[in-house]
Amino acid sequence: MQDILFDFISKYVSLTDDEKNAILSLDLFRSVKKGTTLLKEGQKSKDSYFVLKGCIRTYYVLDSEEKTTAFYTEMEALTPPCVISKTPSEYYVSCIEDTILTVSNADMEAEINGKFPKFETMCRILSEQLLAKQRIDFDEFKTSSPEQRYLNLMQKRPDLIQRVPQHQLASYLGVKPQSLSRLRARIVEKNKG
Repeated sequence: MQDILFDFISKYVSLTDDEKNAILSLDLFRSVKKGTTLLKEGQKSKDSYFVLKGCIRTYYVLDSEEKTTAFYTEMEALTPPCVISKTPSEYYVSCIEDTILTVSNADMEAEINGKFPKFETMCRILSEQLLAKQRIDFDEFKTSSPEQRYLNLMQKRPDLIQRVPQHQLASYLGVKPQSLSRLRARIVEKNKG
């Protein structure tokens, strides 16, 4: 798993053996079983996650119904807002699949950034890319119909359609599961013609 992480990092900065060893010394890697909740509503946390293999999702529980807000798969990072605001979490983070991830916190990141300033540069670039992507995703969601959202998902994240339970996918798209079934049927019908 460390090779997957190092390959990802090397897209942004080159690593010396000392830097690799410093990362390994932090003991970041975790194997987590499908169904595990990493963070609960009301819980405080300092942890940030980076998915090496698997899938995690964020969701709220409103009127005892889960509302999925995001999925994170290979090579995607999540720092829950509660980590930055130092307040209890407003949502849940759980594993949809058996997942291998790195778990880090601000203290670890400060230690690595202090020893190796180029990590700070890499983190800034990644944060900027993530922010831009989230902004685009949010704007697309706000301005598109459920059918357009599903088509966007098919185009940008086709793996999710196979990996994620349908009721979670429907929630993510902002529709009921039965609406998602009808929507998919319409799309299949259109593609036949």
